[in-house]
Amino acid sequence: MIDGIGIDVVDIERFKASLERTPGLLNKIFTENERTKPMSSLAARFAAKEALAKALSAGTALAWHDAEVINHENGKPAFLFRGDIADLVDGAEVHLSLSHDAGIASAMVIVERK
Repeated sequence: MIDGIGIDVVDIERFKASLERTPGLLNKIFTENERTKPMSSLAARFAAKEALAKALSAGTALAWHDAEVINHENGKPAFLFRGDIADLVDGAEVHLSLSHDAGIASAMVIVERK
C-alpha cells in the first residue's frame, strides 16, 4: 500500500547561487559523501530530501543528514536512513528516482508499507 508520494524540482543555477551565498549551507544539508558530487547531483539530492519530507508528511523539520542519498553499484539511487527518519520509515520500502537535465533537477519518492 502506498503511504506517501513526494516530488520536488530544483533550478540548478539558483541552487548553486544559494550555496555560494550561504557557505555553511553545503555542510548543513549534505553528508561528507554527498558533498563529493557535482552540482547537478547535489541539486537532485536536495530535491530528494525535500520530496522525502513531503512523502512522509513530516510536520516538523527533519535532520538533513538523517537521509543520505547513495547510489547502488548499478547506479540506482537510494536513501541511507539514520536517526528520527529511520524511525519514521521503519518497515516501509522507500522508492527514489532522480533526474537532472536542461538546468533542472528533480526527485520523486514513494513510501510503501506492506
